[in-house]
Formats: sequence, C-alpha cells, structure tokens
Amino acid sequence: MSAARPPLPPFTAETAAQKVRMAEDGWNTRDPQRVSLAYTPDSVWRNRHEFLTGRDQIVEFLTRKWAKENQYALRKQLWAFTENRIAVRFQYEWHDAGGQWWRSHGNELWEFDADGLMSRREASINDVPISEDDRTIFGPRPGGDR
Repeated sequence: MSAARPPLPPFTAETAAQKVRMAEDGWNTRDPQRVSLAYTPDSVWRNRHEFLTGRDQIVEFLTRKWAKENQYALRKQLWAFTENRIAVRFQYEWHDAGGQWWRSHGNELWEFDADGLMSRREASINDVPISEDDRTIFGPRPGGDR
C-alpha cells in the first residue's frame, strides 16, 4: 500500500498549483527513487516515444534520462485542472556529453488516484539546441520564487 501524497483530488486552483510545484521540486532533485514515489506502483507513462508501466520502469527511465541530461533544471506551470487531472506546460535546460545546451519544452497530462499519487502521465516534448548564452534556467527555483 502506498502513502497518500497531498494535496489530494478533487483539485482547486490553489491545490493544483501546489501539486505542480511539488512535482517541479521533486524532479529537480534528479533522484529517480524519490521521484518515483509520487506515482502509483502501476503508473502508466508515455514519455515522447517511450511507454512505461510501474515504478521500476520509471526509476530505470529517469536514471537513463539524468545520466544523459547534465545540469538538468526544470520549470513547470499549471495549464488546467479538473477533479483528478492536471495539465502542465514545462521547459527544462540541460547539456549533453559534448557540451551542447538544449531547451526541452512541452506539455504533460496527469491523472491522480484518490491518494494523490499520479496514475497516468502523458508527456509530449520537443528539444531545441541553444547556446550557453541563451540559457534562462539555472538550477531549481529559489525559495522565494513561487
């Protein structure tokens, strides 16, 4: 059995925004095990062209992702919400092993169970090469930047 992850559905504008910020903060740790605990044990994902099911596959995916995406730093923004669903838009920046910087941006659709764990995640993502001078995201948000 999984522990509840407040805020719980049904979401309000305030609790949906809180859920988005908590997800951003979690992903910015780049800790696959920690991040995976926000998802149901049987969570279903589509991330770009990959389809995953369950926390073990999520951990494997995130481990691979953050091994490739050096200095990954993410920003998420609430787009819309309903009772147990949230849509976000996001962008993150990272560089590859060769030093090329990238800005990845896209949209995610999330569905939550009654305990506030994400049971479904659909992510569409595009990557754009940028110069280091074009960077706008430098690590996790400062504490007062809410």
